[in-house]
Amino acid sequence: MSHVSPFLCVSVNLRAYRWLLTMIFTVEEINRDPALLPNLTLGYLAADSCLAEGSTLSAALAMVTGQEEAVTGEQCTRAPSVPVIIGDARSAASIVLADTLGVFGIPLVSYFASCACLSDRTRFPTFLRTIPSDAFQAKAIARLLSLMGWSWVGVVSGDDAYGISGVQLLLKELEGSDVCIDYLEVIPKSHTLSKIRRIIERIQSSKARVVVTFAISPDMEVLLREVVKQNVTDRQWIATEAWSTSSHYSSWSGISLAGTLGFALRQVDIQGLGFYLTQLSPGGQQMQPLTQTVWEEMFGCKFVVESQTNPLSGPQCTGLEKMESQGELYFDVIYNVYKAVYAIANAIHDMLICQPGKGPFKNGECPDIKLIRPKQLLHYLKSVNFTTPVGELLYFDENGDVSASYDIINWHVGPEGKVAFVKVGQFDAASTQERGFQLDTNKVVWGGGWGDQLMEISPSALQVPVSVCSESCPPGTRKAVQKGKPVCCYDCIPCATGEISNATDSTECNKCPERFWSSTDRTVCVPIQVEFLSFRDNMGIVLSVLSVAGATLTGTILAAFFHHRDTPLVRANNSELSFLLLLSLELCFLCALPFIGRPVPWSCMLRHTLFGISFVVCLACVLSKTLVVLVAFRATLPGSNVMRYFGPFQQRAGIFLCTLVQVVVCVLWLVLAPPVPTESAGGELGARVVLLCAVGSVAGFTLVLGYISLLAGVCFIMAFLARKLPENFNEAKFITFSMLIFCAVWIAFVPAYVSSPGKYTVAVEVFAILASSYGLLLCIFAPKCYIILLRPENNLKKNMMAK
Repeated sequence: MSHVSPFLCVSVNLRAYRWLLTMIFTVEEINRDPALLPNLTLGYLAADSCLAEGSTLSAALAMVTGQEEAVTGEQCTRAPSVPVIIGDARSAASIVLADTLGVFGIPLVSYFASCACLSDRTRFPTFLRTIPSDAFQAKAIARLLSLMGWSWVGVVSGDDAYGISGVQLLLKELEGSDVCIDYLEVIPKSHTLSKIRRIIERIQSSKARVVVTFAISPDMEVLLREVVKQNVTDRQWIATEAWSTSSHYSSWSGISLAGTLGFALRQVDIQGLGFYLTQLSPGGQQMQPLTQTVWEEMFGCKFVVESQTNPLSGPQCTGLEKMESQGELYFDVIYNVYKAVYAIANAIHDMLICQPGKGPFKNGECPDIKLIRPKQLLHYLKSVNFTTPVGELLYFDENGDVSASYDIINWHVGPEGKVAFVKVGQFDAASTQERGFQLDTNKVVWGGGWGDQLMEISPSALQVPVSVCSESCPPGTRKAVQKGKPVCCYDCIPCATGEISNATDSTECNKCPERFWSSTDRTVCVPIQVEFLSFRDNMGIVLSVLSVAGATLTGTILAAFFHHRDTPLVRANNSELSFLLLLSLELCFLCALPFIGRPVPWSCMLRHTLFGISFVVCLACVLSKTLVVLVAFRATLPGSNVMRYFGPFQQRAGIFLCTLVQVVVCVLWLVLAPPVPTESAGGELGARVVLLCAVGSVAGFTLVLGYISLLAGVCFIMAFLARKLPENFNEAKFITFSMLIFCAVWIAFVPAYVSSPGKYTVAVEVFAILASSYGLLLCIFAPKCYIILLRPENNLKKNMMAK
């Protein structure tokens, strides 16, 4: 019964009224059974709690102290002291009763008080119940949330022991899981409209589409009526057994609650009970005022009272209304009432069959069956173990609880707005974790997927709602919790280079093994690409061809000079130095080849030493030719005898000494810190490695290049000074041009080498070698070859001796 002020009931709770009728039906069924309680008739007292702890306790004390005037429905001559109480339905009221009556050892058997706190045997030693503890329901809800992937949910609870304890249990079950609570709202007992609307605003503003409730039916009814009024239809409601099978919601719930998932106590078919509950008649004699009130509440009409002068505010009751039109009855809590009465009857039965001398009390005494003592009845209640008429084994564990088993029901709303409770799964705490929770999602119609009309079910009603704070992170990313928010709210951060994640919602990225790197999408590790200037690369092929072509061209010129070695032009150009210069240029072209290919220790040492020595020989020959030409023309002055210092021997000695210096530097370099193969990162921070030759000793590398630069600079200066030689003999001019090209190439080489990435640094160095070699070869020998091969008539001594 609902209430406005303590001890004043103003309306009827039809669900609770059916529980009362079930208790009466069960008592009558037991009394008709001659085998269960032979020669003994059960009686009962019924009192209205008015949903107030004070009125509940007052009624209970009146019962147990014998202050009630009569035993309803039975012919007794006095008001007996009640030895056991069935109730209360609410956890808060049951706590008050158990605290008070437990002192006197009076047992309480509740059919609907599910607060886990009532399992405390130290505080509540006389309390038993036929409904499972909420601890199991909290486990079932947590399993449901996890199974459906609902990681961001809202919770609404009642401001009483049932709601507070239920939420605490749920939060404990969710610890360490992937489910987070966005909000926790409490329905006030005052049912203030402004506070109810604030709760609904919070529900609507949240991204959490799933709303878990832990509140008794009267509290939920206030909230849900406002939900329907505001047309909140995009939420998936999770109902506890407190209201999941309340059929009176059918008349006003509409589409707002369609698709609700709820946990209900196992229902059974109790033979004759369904018919009994539909035989209510306002014209009967039994409890006529209460019956008429129930009838008015059930059909929304009013009976005419003879003394009534004011007109009726609604339709008039005829007494012919059909009970079948009141929607589906779900025999879940009803069965708990049935079991509670049978548990007491079986306890009394065990007391009846006690054999004197073999009783459980002092000196083998049996209980007094004529005046049942509460403590003795409590002893037998704790040890009952029987099978109900519907075939279920019933017993109480050490905490006064029964085994936990729930049906998972789904609210299907028909065209006329009637709610059908469809079983879509079950939860059995006694089974294994895999088999204990079963849900057939193919049967479920989800909340928030209904159209504007009840006839319409949109495709989204057949799809599991998504209730997450953040979308799943795809492979290649990791979850990073947003600052100040629960772990379910996160950002998807791409994995760093060299790391991968190949699963959805990864919390961390894994580093790739050595010699592997992450793919572009950071989902797999791929072998690191090894790069070097290869003979298979287009650039490597081009440079190799240029190198071989230069060496071939040099060999051809050498052959031509050797063939025409007796001609005036070859003799006039110091044929010995020309042959040595061509041989050194041959080496200059060929020294480019060790730079191409996979670096290995021998190739790293060979490429720099061969390059340094061959270019020094080349430049020493050019310098010697320049000095000879310059001194030869200056020596024509009267009295000059300087040519004796620049004979063939001196020229060979000079070239040897110049080369010896470079050879010594190279040997020291190779001995102390030789060039070795090395790897350097290339591309995207290590996605590939470039194989290079480390110089080993920077000082050695600097000395080699510096010495070459010194010789090149001296050659250029000498050639520049000899540029005004006779026009018919342009050897100095050709050398000047060649050294100008040589210096320009190597000056441009420095910035190009520094700025080139990866293997292109090697390509730049090879290009500089080839360009400078081609410059020397063509500038010095091309004009001579032109005369030797194409203008032999000019290859005469007189032309060599002309002005």
